[in-house]
Amino acid sequence: MMTYYELIELRDKLTNGDISLEYAKKIFWSEFKEGERAWHSKDWKDRRTNVLKDKCEICGSRETLTLQHLSHPKKYYEYERDVTKKYTQSLRESYSIINKSDFGEYIEKKYDYVPVPLCPNCKNKYPNKRKRKKPQYLCTECRHEFNEPIYMSIDALIDLFCKNEEAAEVRDKCFVSKDKWKNQHNLSQVKYWLQREKVKAKNDEIIKKDAFLLYLENNIKYLSFEDTITACKKCAYNFDINNMELCPKCKEYYKSIKYPTCIQCLPEEKRKAVLDSIEFGKEMQEMHKKLGID
Repeated sequence: MMTYYELIELRDKLTNGDISLEYAKKIFWSEFKEGERAWHSKDWKDRRTNVLKDKCEICGSRETLTLQHLSHPKKYYEYERDVTKKYTQSLRESYSIINKSDFGEYIEKKYDYVPVPLCPNCKNKYPNKRKRKKPQYLCTECRHEFNEPIYMSIDALIDLFCKNEEAAEVRDKCFVSKDKWKNQHNLSQVKYWLQREKVKAKNDEIIKKDAFLLYLENNIKYLSFEDTITACKKCAYNFDINNMELCPKCKEYYKSIKYPTCIQCLPEEKRKAVLDSIEFGKEMQEMHKKLGID
């Protein structure tokens, strides 16, 4: 694992163009070992002593103190996904026109078309399909009865979409991806993925470099102890594992980070309602457990 100052040097060399992205990645990943943790390294321990305070900044305890990070770096692929999304959005804002032929070829390659049934009389969507009565279909809009619905062709949908992307007819998620995920998309979503693919093909090296620099930057921030507080073992555990912190009002009970106070510090009426809700939840869990549906 690279040290704090080694990461800074690597980032600066890559930023200044002194080394290639491929070489920077090779250096970084050659030093990376699965399961190795930064806080086990000598570099971490040596610098930690200059940052760690003499008591917990949450509860004031002086027992078993540690540095609690308030933010953590994401995985590399998450940065690459975010950067790709940013470049795609920039393309969509600056140049939204697409080539019909390219669009049609992309759809044929990537999607199966599951057309929406239409009434042959008024073109209303999803006529009621009857199991026994004949004719089989009944349009709930114009009350027309018929045996076979009609469908809009892919070419007609694309043509309409290119004229008006907000048209009601093109909002249906009738395109199912051919990959294992079988995602259902409408034409606006299909357009996004086509543009995303084009952006990645054209800017692949730039995207990967931007993403890797962001990855390095956030790892440097993590190792710098910039976004940390000194916490005791109990407060650190509650923050990391339970997503809870000490109530700022009573300084006695822990609360969820998203709430301003603990349950005990709520006004009487609100506290009773919350406790009743918690009790009801416990009863439902117990019932599900007994029924074997937990």
